[in-house]
Amino acid sequence: MRLSGEEKKRLTKRYTENVEAYQLYLTGRYHWSRLTPPDIRKAIGFFQQAIDSDSNYALAYFGLAEANRSLSINADIPSKECLPQAKAAARKALEIDDSLAEAHASLSFSLIWFDWDWASGEKEAKRAIALNPNSAHAHFAYAHVLSDLGRHDEAIAEIARARELDPVFLLYRALEGMFLHHAGRNDEAGANLQKVLELDPNFWITHLVLGKVYIQQRKYPEAIAEFGKARELSHGNSEAIGSIGYVDALMGDKAKARAVLEELKTLSNQHYIPPYNIALVYHGLGQQSEALALLEKACEERDVRVTLLKVDPRWDSLRSNPRFVAILKRIGLQ
Repeated sequence: MRLSGEEKKRLTKRYTENVEAYQLYLTGRYHWSRLTPPDIRKAIGFFQQAIDSDSNYALAYFGLAEANRSLSINADIPSKECLPQAKAAARKALEIDDSLAEAHASLSFSLIWFDWDWASGEKEAKRAIALNPNSAHAHFAYAHVLSDLGRHDEAIAEIARARELDPVFLLYRALEGMFLHHAGRNDEAGANLQKVLELDPNFWITHLVLGKVYIQQRKYPEAIAEFGKARELSHGNSEAIGSIGYVDALMGDKAKARAVLEELKTLSNQHYIPPYNIALVYHGLGQQSEALALLEKACEERDVRVTLLKVDPRWDSLRSNPRFVAILKRIGLQ
């Protein structure tokens, strides 16, 4: 096999000659991969230091984009305070090196999560794969777009490829479980997630997704246990808290569900709580008007979770409701 000059260049390419910047980038990657709010903030600091050491380090800008993006869904930070920064960092990475597949993948997320621009998001993810078919992050980004759009078989094939390329990166493995769950393949999702827990029992997103699987299997006590672990390991993620209230309501314990609502309202006086996570509890209680009002507020605030509304089975009972249909149309999912 003969390689072209461009292919040889890509094989030997170094993104920085600055050893300090490289080490700072790797440290940022380590903290980002844990995906707890304190770790994400540490990651942002390390990526910024890497950029300060080498202002042309495209991978460090990619890291900054991913960390800011992650704040919006993992750290109860308003999307408007972090997703524009994520998009700007991804675009800066591409300004330095338009051939960086990972930066195209990161831009794909910002386009679907903040702009609801599904066509451009898919285009960027596919561009990432074309640039580097062996980029796990590129396949992961494309899987996310496909799953959110309800193209489940394609999504599961893409996330499986991401996992094959990077089998110990916990986020890909946990979200493979989520995409299987959104496809209605809950037994398969549960089995996969148990394997992820064997790899690392302390990755909170695995527990969050497994709790959602247990809801569909009507294993409500097990679901609450998983959401409790997710809450603890994530340092108080409000989706984990809201999910506990939702299951309390499903089990008929309305007093406990309302106590969770009060807790979320109290927390909202201390820091931002995404409306979606409060809507979930009202939905469980059967207070659909309140739930829909909060989902409409979530759209106003660009709460990233609204991009899952088409495929999250917890909302299935609202799918014929005109207000719910209008929300999906607004997001570009109907």
